[in-house]
Amino acid sequence: MTELSGGPSLPQERRVVTAIPGPKSQELLARKNAAVAGGVGSVLPVFTVRAGGGVIEDVDGNSLIDFGSGIAVTSVGSSAEAVVRRASAQLADFTHTCFMVTPYEGYVEVCEELARLTPGDHAKKSALFNSGAEAVENAVKIARSYTKRQAVVVFDHGYHGRTNLTMALTAKNMPYKHGFGPFAPEVYRVPLAYPYRWLTGPENCAEEAAAQAIDMISKQIGAENVAAIIIEPILGEGGFIEPAKGFLPRIAEFAKANGIVFVADEIQSGFCRTGQWFACEDEGIVPDLITTAKGIAGGLPLAAVTGRAEIMDAAHSGGLGGTYGGNPVACAAALGAIETMRELDLNAKAKRIEEVMKGRLAAMQEKYDIIGDLRGRGAMIAIELVKSGTKDPNPEVTAAVAKACHSAGLLVLTCGTYGNVLRFLPPLVIGEDLLNEGLDVLESAFAEL
Repeated sequence: MTELSGGPSLPQERRVVTAIPGPKSQELLARKNAAVAGGVGSVLPVFTVRAGGGVIEDVDGNSLIDFGSGIAVTSVGSSAEAVVRRASAQLADFTHTCFMVTPYEGYVEVCEELARLTPGDHAKKSALFNSGAEAVENAVKIARSYTKRQAVVVFDHGYHGRTNLTMALTAKNMPYKHGFGPFAPEVYRVPLAYPYRWLTGPENCAEEAAAQAIDMISKQIGAENVAAIIIEPILGEGGFIEPAKGFLPRIAEFAKANGIVFVADEIQSGFCRTGQWFACEDEGIVPDLITTAKGIAGGLPLAAVTGRAEIMDAAHSGGLGGTYGGNPVACAAALGAIETMRELDLNAKAKRIEEVMKGRLAAMQEKYDIIGDLRGRGAMIAIELVKSGTKDPNPEVTAAVAKACHSAGLLVLTCGTYGNVLRFLPPLVIGEDLLNEGLDVLESAFAEL
């Protein structure tokens, strides 16, 4: 096999040898601006040549610590051995036939793995797609076909994608929805149990938020009209919000009692990211349907809807699919990613990342009162930044801290409805020394404010 230039062979070190972005990246950025649509932005315009473990190396020779994982995609690293091995072997055999034309075993194997890994011991089936947004759209199609109903319920601060329907499902206007309407109808938004910002306090959050959401569904929509309730067990783009304990079970129980399909959107939180295979396991939630993407295939485009066999079979033959859905190379990569997750026990590694990060971040929170909230699980951790002495969102300082980290060779991402959350998504294979060095850079960024 060809020797790898990235992945495990890449030196696991932070190395800043030029300004970031450096001169070669700036040249490429000029080419990007001339050739790529302006709507396609980049968080940090350093152009990658290699990546692996916990680092990204750019064209100027800088090596950045990666606290982003391609937005929770490269959980097993950017070129994990099993992913490269399996995908390379599949490339040598064939790149595509279209599963809807002539099927292949890899697609079936991925669906079998999803049936084993997702919560619940009921009979399950899956359908494979290309992206998280496609998975969510198809979950809605399946739920509508099964229930013969139309309405879809989502939650404040939720994010579900960039297609027309998933923009309608998404809460935040800028940059996801602004100027792109009109959107798909029969989408209804209800309150989320957001402990840090619940007006009567976090101790009341779960009960009050669930009661409000259920009342709105019952009174304003009619439970009998609802096909699906869709929620992220830990919100992603909305700010890594963990719904208050008790909220998710209450909503799931309401859905079950009213014949509503309960959909867990695990696109960002799935595949060991939170220290469990899926975040909904934390409160024992067994969704009717679960949508996955991002971490499923080690960086190759793949997504899935997995759920109760009788619900998944509701759509007529030919009603689900797509030319590239479940591409054989992506399926091979997924099997390699799952192999890596099992062999390296990445759930345990995610829990260790949480232990290290929360310990360090809690100490920073004691020191800097602009860190209003520390939350998340596993390697899906965030801090919400506020104005000193208040809970007023502080997006300006959030952007400044992110910029300082980038300049010092640490890739961090921001998120949140108010743009005031720093989110941390390191690869689950990151070394502990590198993890702590990244946290040192973050702490220095706060000290320099």
